[in-house]
Amino acid sequence: MAEQKIGQLLDTIGVTADLDEGDMPVDAIVILKVVKADGSPSLVKGRSESLDWITALGMTTAAQTIENSGFIDVTDDD
Repeated sequence: MAEQKIGQLLDTIGVTADLDEGDMPVDAIVILKVVKADGSPSLVKGRSESLDWITALGMTTAAQTIENSGFIDVTDDD
């Protein structure tokens, strides 16, 4: 398996993010469900070059918490 840039692929499958004007993304983790040539499903993880392991772990944990509990940002409750 060879590593490859996936920006265009993410555009093709319609990946979006909710960003405000002036937000500056600095790191990313991408989890892809892939169907292999034999039809079997697989998960593949990608990450930005500058992402260190401890930040990746924190981002993954936070994302899981948000997905499991429906986290609501109290600053958006106005």
